[in-house]
Amino acid sequence: MPFLDKLQLWADERPHDTAVVVGSSRLTWVGLRDAAAGLLDDATTTTVLAEPNSVRFVERYTAAVAGERSCAVLDPEWPIPMIEEVTSRIGGSTSPVETGLLDGEPSSTFLIGLTSGTTSVPKAFTRSRRSWQVSFEASIEFFGLSQDDRTLAPGPLSASLNLYALSECLYAGAAFHTLESFDVGDAHAAISHDGITRLVLAPTALRLLSERGLAGDVDASGIRSIICAGSKLDARTLEAARRWAPRAAIYEYYGASELSFVSGTRLAAGEPMDAGGTGIGSPFPGVELNILDDAGNPLPDGGHGNISVRSGMVSNGYLWGDDGQALRCLDGWYTVGDQGFLENGTLHILGRRSDMIITSGKNVYPHEVELAVASVPGVDGAVAAGAPDDIRGQKVIAGVVPACGEVTATQLRTGLDGLLARDKWPLQYYLLAELPLTDRGKVSRKVLLDWIKNHDPRAQLLG
Repeated sequence: MPFLDKLQLWADERPHDTAVVVGSSRLTWVGLRDAAAGLLDDATTTTVLAEPNSVRFVERYTAAVAGERSCAVLDPEWPIPMIEEVTSRIGGSTSPVETGLLDGEPSSTFLIGLTSGTTSVPKAFTRSRRSWQVSFEASIEFFGLSQDDRTLAPGPLSASLNLYALSECLYAGAAFHTLESFDVGDAHAAISHDGITRLVLAPTALRLLSERGLAGDVDASGIRSIICAGSKLDARTLEAARRWAPRAAIYEYYGASELSFVSGTRLAAGEPMDAGGTGIGSPFPGVELNILDDAGNPLPDGGHGNISVRSGMVSNGYLWGDDGQALRCLDGWYTVGDQGFLENGTLHILGRRSDMIITSGKNVYPHEVELAVASVPGVDGAVAAGAPDDIRGQKVIAGVVPACGEVTATQLRTGLDGLLARDKWPLQYYLLAELPLTDRGKVSRKVLLDWIKNHDPRAQLLG
């Protein structure tokens, strides 16, 4: 496990069917199997991959997890000293390992995962082959993935969302498509010309594809499912995706790299959805979900605490970077410190404890503020954070991208009435030229604070 025995099966049964497409390059099932097998002599105990999307990446990755080998996939955009530092820490034998293109012992480590980082060395955790096989079985069931599907994940394979989608498709025997680098036009071309039926992407990418697809009259009627993760779907993105791909069921899920899937929800074509709420669905197949306090005691329905799981998908733990808080086990329940609550079987997410704003002794989760501000008419996107304050310790601030034209602080305050408790309202608003994003396309509160600190013109204080 996790997918090489399946690859052998598909190569025998459907040798010349498409397995993987990267840009204009294509691999059949037998082509991928033979190419990966030809690389086994070069695959060492632990392979470090830090390169952009290509069929060569897919071949090397496939060979790197054969037998009981393991692979670490690094972001090629990281600074070279960081890549060198991580590679040095991983270490491992550089001598070839004897085995064929087969899955190793289920409990053995096949993947070294890394948290994203740009200035400090990211934490590294390990995953067993069994944990991803359990995840594959659960996600294939939940998302309804079939061998007839053609999945497009247009982002970098160094991101866990896309690497998992590739591996899941190899396991399921479904064609996987990606791009050499993210480009809206190339993604639209793939959708139009390759018969894409399934998208896997972050909400920011979905908005770009949907809005520009509508403007350019790109036909997305063949898309049957859209899988989103990384941040909560906002109303504008959801509405655009609905119009652009009217036949698609939209899936939204919550998970963590160390925990895998936690909860998810499916929105059938035409079904309404509360895009502004904190709810993120029911427990994922095979997952037991609980809300625990810091002592490991379960909290009643509606009680705020640590989102905790029991499942066969949880990672093994950390190689380095474990501060005792990143992945904790509370009497058999695992948590990464994300805070939330359960209400009538639905999980509601408040955010990471480390992101929490403490203002005048009051705990405020920026995720909750962002959802409320983004729901105000005239707001296209929002990000909230805690800024230092001599009186309150921290004060809540928010940056907004207007939907069109200008938006005033008075409009924002009026719009928040009834959406958010007054003691959680931002004290300052900044007009943003764009949302502050990480290199992975995720909204970043740290980048917002850096813009403000450095008087970046992309963030202008609203009076």
